Amino acid sequence: MAKTDKNSGVRGPSGPPPRGSQPAPKAKSPKGAGSGRRVMERKSYPILVMLHRVPRWLLVILTALALFLGLIQTGDLAWLGGILLLLVAAFLGWLLVLSWPVLGFVARLLRLVVVIAVVGIAIYKFMGRI
Repeated sequence: MAKTDKNSGVRGPSGPPPRGSQPAPKAKSPKGAGSGRRVMERKSYPILVMLHRVPRWLLVILTALALFLGLIQTGDLAWLGGILLLLVAAFLGWLLVLSWPVLGFVARLLRLVVVIAVVGIAIYKFMGRI
């Protein structure tokens, strides 16, 4: 019979590294990642885990619903529309900040324009102009 090694077979995610391989280098934080960014990422982690458990379609529907309701509120309820739009802008801005290091210039710019536009519309809602 052939002699078998204890480390042969399928290696799991926390299993020992394959023979003859170098240990993987530690992941470096993105350029310019200060302690504030690390704190925000650490505090955002439980929220992201919770959002990952929610069906994706539900998150899209709730965000779209808040955006739609925020845009259609006029008259005496315009302030409510402004609040809903600020909530949408805060959510999109939070996602933008978390994904900033991995986005290219054009993607950053487009997402930033969307967040600024939603905040601008919310301000107009609060002023009663829309």
